[in-house]
Amino acid sequence: MIKIEAVVRPERVNPVVDALIDAGCGGYHVANVSGKGTQQGVEVFTGRGATTTTRAALPKSIVTTVVVESLKDAVVAAIIEAAKSGEEGQIGDGKIFVSPISEVIRVRTGEKDGAAL
Repeated sequence: MIKIEAVVRPERVNPVVDALIDAGCGGYHVANVSGKGTQQGVEVFTGRGATTTTRAALPKSIVTTVVVESLKDAVVAAIIEAAKSGEEGQIGDGKIFVSPISEVIRVRTGEKDGAAL
């Protein structure tokens, strides 16, 4: 089993979630976070618009799912396609982290691994 965490722009969450479902993903979690990556922040107007300041931590969303190994490539490709801004993408479109999961247990029934997904 594989855990896939995608850090994406908040406005791209709905397309990413739709792409996950189309790729065969059974479930996911979404969390709104803020942070700083390659984009290095943005300039924002403060006060009445007369001055600017750099906002280092930007709002992002993390979409997390756990899938069987055979779905990994399809899910990652679906996220990339849905999260990318425009044809070529832009800095700040996000990152995808893929990690192995050693065990999954469903709390209600005690089912394990693939049956718990």
